[in-house]
Amino acid sequence: MSNNYKENNLKNILHGFFLAVAMSVAEPSTILPLIVHHFSESVILVGVFASLLRGGAIVVQLFAAFYAQTFKRVMPYMRIVFLARFLSWFLIGVAILLIGDKNKTLTLWIFGIGLFIFSFSAGFGSIYFSEIIAKIFNKKERGKSMANRQFFAAIASIISGGIAGWVLSSFEPPKSYAYLFMISAFLLGIGLFAFATIKEPIKENVRVKEKSFKDFLINAFRFLKEDKALQIQILTILFSYSFLLAFPFVILKANNTINLTGWLIGGFITIQMVGALIGNIVWKKLAPFYKKIIIFSFISVILAFFIALFANNAFLYALIFFLVGIAMDGFKISGMNLLFEIASEDKRPIYVALQNNLTSIGLFFGILGGVILKYFGYNALYIFTIIMLFIGLYFATKLKAT
Repeated sequence: MSNNYKENNLKNILHGFFLAVAMSVAEPSTILPLIVHHFSESVILVGVFASLLRGGAIVVQLFAAFYAQTFKRVMPYMRIVFLARFLSWFLIGVAILLIGDKNKTLTLWIFGIGLFIFSFSAGFGSIYFSEIIAKIFNKKERGKSMANRQFFAAIASIISGGIAGWVLSSFEPPKSYAYLFMISAFLLGIGLFAFATIKEPIKENVRVKEKSFKDFLINAFRFLKEDKALQIQILTILFSYSFLLAFPFVILKANNTINLTGWLIGGFITIQMVGALIGNIVWKKLAPFYKKIIIFSFISVILAFFIALFANNAFLYALIFFLVGIAMDGFKISGMNLLFEIASEDKRPIYVALQNNLTSIGLFFGILGGVILKYFGYNALYIFTIIMLFIGLYFATKLKAT
């Protein structure tokens, strides 16, 4: 263990814990679809907003990597990202509270812009975060610390699931949604502050920045063309996002199938995080065997959608959320660490940006899922999702890693 492991591990955990509290408020599989559905009847719009939350940071990551490859330290820029994320999250709550049902279209626009800024700033943040994590932990420590982070993030989401259930049951929408965002913004700030105090080591092996962003892109895609391991890695991660085709709509199907109360919605969030919590105990034991982690994650989420085909009661829906919870954190841990195994220090920001950009197409799968649902129904959507996940599982078995 490195000298500062305990301190850095704690700050990484605190960041993950309070970020999870905030993100549970707009959980793309439960609360977010219900918020959007409150202001609009469009199921396609549900997919759009779920994609906005996760996918606002596309091309910007390559732009961030263009500069980050020359930085010896990235923490000063990370702090600016943190400020943007805090403000955008808080202002979503303010907009819902002050405008709300008075002008539903305007509320949705501000909500969408807020989600985009929150996600867009994360495009820069993900490059800086990867750099910091790679610097302060060695190969084995990274897996353990990220499993610890995600374990406590799951606990945070369980707690916030209970809080969300109480708020949703105690206040009428849209005030309940506004309160959730505003309260969680201040909790998010605690985690952002903790991570911002990490002492980042100086990076010695940096690249000379290309003359233009165009030259950088040419170089980046040359690395992709020449590195077969990177190609398989990116395809595997892209197909791991296939669960997003259908997952945002599971809660809407449940709403049509069972009596969906505020407490049950909060309960599903809690069950999903219990899955994540149990999964992270397993992933921590498996580190640094990240190939096994991603294969098991694919199997878990494939099983979840097989169950979704036949789900007709609260228990089966809870089991779906549980299995997806196990898989989601497995994908997160393995995706980052598998990439670090094939990326040299000087190319690391470029490889991270390439993977995040090319796989971020998957973050918009919810839009395609909404279209499939509208024209072909739930069963067709679930079957298509399962096929896509099996393709991802095939590529996972081809990864050049332990």
